[in-house]
Amino acid sequence: MKRFSILLAMIAVFSMIGSASAGTLDDVKAKGFIQAGVNGDLFGFGKPDEKGVWKGLDVDTARAIAAAVFGDAGKVKYTPLTAKTRFTALQSGEIDVLTRNCTQTLGRDTDLGLDFAQVNYYDGQGFLVSKKLGVKSAKELDGASVCVLPGTTTELNVADYFRANGMKMKPVVIENTAELAKAFFAGRCDCLTSDASQLAGTRAVAPNPTDYIILPEIISKEPLAPAVRHGDNQWKDIVNYSVLAMIEAEELGITANNVDDMLKSEDPKIMRFLGVTEGNGKALGLDEKWAYHIIKQVGNYGEVFERNVGVSTPLGIERGLNALWTNGGLMYSPPFK
Repeated sequence: MKRFSILLAMIAVFSMIGSASAGTLDDVKAKGFIQAGVNGDLFGFGKPDEKGVWKGLDVDTARAIAAAVFGDAGKVKYTPLTAKTRFTALQSGEIDVLTRNCTQTLGRDTDLGLDFAQVNYYDGQGFLVSKKLGVKSAKELDGASVCVLPGTTTELNVADYFRANGMKMKPVVIENTAELAKAFFAGRCDCLTSDASQLAGTRAVAPNPTDYIILPEIISKEPLAPAVRHGDNQWKDIVNYSVLAMIEAEELGITANNVDDMLKSEDPKIMRFLGVTEGNGKALGLDEKWAYHIIKQVGNYGEVFERNVGVSTPLGIERGLNALWTNGGLMYSPPFK
């Protein structure tokens, strides 16, 4: 009996060691897909179309990770998450990566045990109002009822903003993004506050978008980035460089349309980036053509931005801070070497 107990203890120890050493990359390869947490009803960022096909900037981020890992951007399953459930889903292992619009903060990095990858959208909080309200500035909103999501940086930011400006507000707190928008359009609140990108997405699906305006004030910094569980450095590197690959490709002039021709380039930077010169793939534990697969199947960052939220879409968002650093924006990639 004593020997049997020792044997069971040894099995338990080895099982724990195996579990600790098995990372997210091994897990996703074993099941054959990536489980991504997304915002299920935010036009331009994460929302299924009328045919049930998931689309949006955050969806394309998940597709880029799948292309890097599997060579197939389609190997993703999506879990729609609310602001309150997103972190629990990641912490519990229900999802492999959170690509839902999510602000990187010190508290989330530390208290919640998360690691954030490269920012895929630089944003800031704003206010959406009906033109009928007759206001042109957020500083005219004293006494207004404000629709806001709970469990977000948005909730604290708006309280701070009203307090700092000596104004009062009546919060209307609703947990679900879609229900929040319905409440606003139904007149349950005077204004809706959220990230400006989310306000643009909400306005785009309004019964009559031209009836609404986004006020000029941006009251916060909201660097939105994919998040992974703390402690799995390889998986964080893969998610991080999947986003950076799209940024680097735009800077190098590599697009979904010309990436095959670029394989013939003699530029050392392009050769390393596309895996013609080997090394980057091995460093990440991926195929050497991992970046090629991202650009071929998903596109560079500029293509992803314009396709989902750019000026030619119903959202009509200018690149702004999300332009390349060479064009006055903040999108900047370290060298791929």
